[in-house]
Amino acid sequence: MATSRALIRPYRPSDRDALFDICVRTAENGGDSRHVHPDLDLLPNIFAAPYAELEPELAFVVDDGDRAVGYVLGTADTPTFVRRFRDEWLPRLADRYPAPAGEASTPTEMMLHLMHTPERMLVPEIADHPAHLHIDLLPSHQRAGYGRELMDTFLAALAEGGVERVHLGMLTANTAARAFYDRLGFSVLPVGDPGPLTYLGRTTRPIGTREADTAS
Repeated sequence: MATSRALIRPYRPSDRDALFDICVRTAENGGDSRHVHPDLDLLPNIFAAPYAELEPELAFVVDDGDRAVGYVLGTADTPTFVRRFRDEWLPRLADRYPAPAGEASTPTEMMLHLMHTPERMLVPEIADHPAHLHIDLLPSHQRAGYGRELMDTFLAALAEGGVERVHLGMLTANTAARAFYDRLGFSVLPVGDPGPLTYLGRTTRPIGTREADTAS
């Protein structure tokens, strides 16, 4: 548990190393992924860095006074993000991370497949929830209210920008994460073939208002 109150603030380029570390240490069903993915830059270059660089106005961190120990980041418009990932982000990585030649069979190949198919994020059934997010917090600062503060900050930024609904995709097996999202007012968005994921969504407005209650 955290021993002193940390600060929620906007992401800075100097947070990049901490951002990568947080992503790696929380990417394996909520736990450390270093034993699964030896390239410690791979997962952050799919699930964290492109958001921080392409939409820094929607990236926020928990700062414990020394470094970032958690983050929330995302996009206000998934189709636009997918296009920018394809056109602006992927060309920077293609030489280092070529697409798998055949069917992906190892954990690393599966992640490379995700990297090279950003269009997978375009799910027709949830098009009315155009924003999406990723949120991760180191174990040392979990269960201390920081996750809720990060989410409230992110949702407020979306609402201020006129975005009404947001979604996320989580591994169905991650029951601890599901309980967290349930507490924050997210509910299941039906998707025909979600694979290993569950899609959740909610309004960006504070839960409990009449507008929020009717906008899920």
